[in-house]
Amino acid sequence: MTTKIAFLTANEGIEQAELVEPWQAVSDAGLEPVLIAPEAGEVQMFEHLDKAETRTVDVTVADARIEEYAAVVLPGGVANPDALRTDSAAVEFISAAVAAGIPVAAICHAPWTLVEADVVRGRTLTSWPSLQTDIRNAGGEWVDEKVVTDGNLITSRNPDDIPAFNSALLEAVQHGAAGTD
Repeated sequence: MTTKIAFLTANEGIEQAELVEPWQAVSDAGLEPVLIAPEAGEVQMFEHLDKAETRTVDVTVADARIEEYAAVVLPGGVANPDALRTDSAAVEFISAAVAAGIPVAAICHAPWTLVEADVVRGRTLTSWPSLQTDIRNAGGEWVDEKVVTDGNLITSRNPDDIPAFNSALLEAVQHGAAGTD
């Protein structure tokens, strides 16, 4: 079983807490976070609308292979998932992850990419409230809860939910590892 966890982002517009805090939880659990983005170089994080830190991309999404990862994390921020859902390689990566049954964890605005990947039909999700119509129009059920796990999809509403989001992600990864032994 691989210990790599894919953090898939656009190259700009990531809500910093939604990348940094799950990344730290994954690291603290002895797993290997890997930053994947459409373009090589760096990603620009934001604290709401203000530029924050940058991080170096480990691998481009075009070069990433889903079978190398135990889970995929999709941080939010408004601009990040909006840009990511227009990248066909990123959308295909997410579709492949869901089809493979590995955990895909999306927080805040990140479920937009799940909608674009056409993987929410018949599933229950949560997100930032403004996405509820998009999720419903894509055939999903939207609920206002801290964290929702439906099969291999894990979703949360906002940065306040990160502790619950991290717990659900790590539980899903550990369950997946237990299921392969």
